[in-house]
Amino acid sequence: MQTLALGFARVPFVAACRRRYGDVLTFRTLFDSGFVMVLDPAAVQQVFRASPDVACAGAANAGVEPLHGNRSLMVLDGDDHLRRRRLSLPAFHGRLMRAHETVMRSATDRAIESWPVGRPFALLPSMYSLTLDVIIGAVFGVEEAGRAEQLKRAMRAVLAPIHSGASRWLALASGGRLGSARAAFRFEVRHRTLDRLIDDEIARRRIVSDLERRTDVLSTLLLARDEATGESMSDEEVRDELVTLLIAGHETTAAALAWSFELLLRDQRVLRRLRAAEDGEYLDAVVKEVLRLRPVATGVGRLVCDRPLEVGGYMIQPGVEVSPSIDGIHLRSDLYPEPRAFRPERFLGADPPETAAWIPFGGGTRRCLGASFAQFEMKVVIRRVLERTELRRVGRGRERVVRRTVSPPTPGAIGRSLRRGRRWLPRREVRVLLTTPALPAADAR
Repeated sequence: MQTLALGFARVPFVAACRRRYGDVLTFRTLFDSGFVMVLDPAAVQQVFRASPDVACAGAANAGVEPLHGNRSLMVLDGDDHLRRRRLSLPAFHGRLMRAHETVMRSATDRAIESWPVGRPFALLPSMYSLTLDVIIGAVFGVEEAGRAEQLKRAMRAVLAPIHSGASRWLALASGGRLGSARAAFRFEVRHRTLDRLIDDEIARRRIVSDLERRTDVLSTLLLARDEATGESMSDEEVRDELVTLLIAGHETTAAALAWSFELLLRDQRVLRRLRAAEDGEYLDAVVKEVLRLRPVATGVGRLVCDRPLEVGGYMIQPGVEVSPSIDGIHLRSDLYPEPRAFRPERFLGADPPETAAWIPFGGGTRRCLGASFAQFEMKVVIRRVLERTELRRVGRGRERVVRRTVSPPTPGAIGRSLRRGRRWLPRREVRVLLTTPALPAADAR
């Protein structure tokens, strides 16, 4: 019963359990003998601040290793994780991030110019294409059109089957027996193709004469040196980091952008205020409110290792996964009055929500490295679309939410999906209409 409830009605089921049992809950499913979900900001901070040898995020993320690679930040723990995080941080420095604005604006302009006038079109596929363009330009730094297109095809091929809801529920219904072996083989072949292309790009980049003048993430990772040892990243480490950034910076940001316009076009009051805003403060609040209502990930995980971990007055034993619930906290009415209402004003003024109550990117030393990059990209894209276009929604009512995992459809991946909720995506059928021809890029303010 818990498996079905978490699989098909996770949000209302968890909310009902919280009302009855409190903020620290134990669940058991067909795919997990027991995990703990945390819905209190103070208790979540205990998890985020716990020693990395007690609350192990890498071990909890082991299931994504086939996709991200065994040297990805996602699956590392302890000293290995801290070393790699120090090496990766310079790539997301504010100065370098702002240098990517031109790439983001150009990708947005290409998307806008592909939109038909007066004919409804699906928004999410356009956002996927836009964010993939940003990844190619800002992260990989690939300028040659032929190579860029080759990388895009390989990336789409790797990501496409993972997002299939049908394969996920086929595996669920069969206990992982159906729909796995053949899909896993195809996935391996596609992933090897992508790995070869990335390895080739790394080799090409290492011998360019202007590496130190480049601002893309790949070049910055190649230049990074450990302050203590002077060591740099290996090609394998760089490749796995790029794949992680592809996953973290493509699908998730595309979904967040699609939700941004879905919410804005449904609330004319917010849209009018945003268009009239003289500075970026209200736009920043809009992005934060979108990520509160529609977080790019609805949970994070820590596996308790070595010794018990105290969370909310309970001692969680080694071997149990603790999952802070991002959406569970973001929808608490005591933290956010009218929690399902779209009200960016919550983040303005002298009393915004406390840090521990807004955690779309996790927290502590495992907070998403690309958090600032993603928010910056969202602001650039939203601002550019509003400068150049007049859009309206097609259809009535709120857009339904679908959840998709980011792992191949195995029993382990299904268990993680039930524990953490994974991704909230709008259905592809959400449609918008460009009511008049877009303002030329050169004329936009």
